[in-house]
Amino acid sequence: MKPFPLEDIARSRVLVVGDVMLDRYWFGEVDRISPEAPVPVVRVARREDRLGGAANVARNVAALGGQATLVGIVGVDEGGDSIARMAQQAGVQADLAADAEHPTTLKMRVLGRQQQLLRVDFEQHPSAAALDDLDARVARHLANHDVVVLSDYAKGALDRVEALISQARAAGVPVLVDPKGDDYTRYRGAALVTPNRAEMQQAVGRWNSESQLTERAQRLRADLDLEALLVTRSEQGMTLFTAAGREHVDAQAHEVFDVSGAGDTVLATLAAMRAIGQPWAEAMGWANRAGGIVVGKLGTSVVTAAELGEST
Repeated sequence: MKPFPLEDIARSRVLVVGDVMLDRYWFGEVDRISPEAPVPVVRVARREDRLGGAANVARNVAALGGQATLVGIVGVDEGGDSIARMAQQAGVQADLAADAEHPTTLKMRVLGRQQQLLRVDFEQHPSAAALDDLDARVARHLANHDVVVLSDYAKGALDRVEALISQARAAGVPVLVDPKGDDYTRYRGAALVTPNRAEMQQAVGRWNSESQLTERAQRLRADLDLEALLVTRSEQGMTLFTAAGREHVDAQAHEVFDVSGAGDTVLATLAAMRAIGQPWAEAMGWANRAGGIVVGKLGTSVVTAAELGEST
């Protein structure tokens, strides 16, 4: 593979829109079982917040050296303030709609001896007024970006995803989508959709052979008027379907420590590469390398340009 195109990536402009989340980690030690119930007692020694969801995609774009703008919805609360602050620290331009009726989506994980013991989610669908606000912010940014990424975690920010795709297409800006659910008609007209293996099975059913997967994937791609469909397949690598046919890359041989946020890293790398005009197959190769690196890290993490450069 060619050297990592760092200078070109610095000129990439990626607009990330979607479900913004705060990933909160409480790390501690487990020395005993609670006398109140048969559960471990975690003595918290360290706390850490990280950007999650669409915010993690934007953070990954910035870590690669690209210019990332983040549009999403947060609450008028401590979580929303934390996301805005961390985005700024990560080099992401955050333009966040604040919804007083919508708490910031928060995933709180409790870990003992580096093992996740519990996850607690706080979430609520945004109001119509907040979605109107998000639409207006996207409209302001579209013309100044090369690629739009829609990061769908089914938390409500992309309830109007069809209109966002139409808006971007009218502006001549390609859209890359990380999908959710089994109704992919919502993403018709995007340039690329990136389901993982389980999500693809939800959309087209289980396949019994590679030829059957190819047939179903190409039918779905044509039905949705997509340029490309990329299926991420964990230890089986990634498979790309375009009008030119099927291309596949094997998974990178790295120890898997934590898959949290790996899809965000893959999507961010694809977006940055497409923003500088890289072909789909080449963009997939870089995304595959980035995914192989990030699963060796704990929690929602990023891959830097230096790490990708060293992997060549």
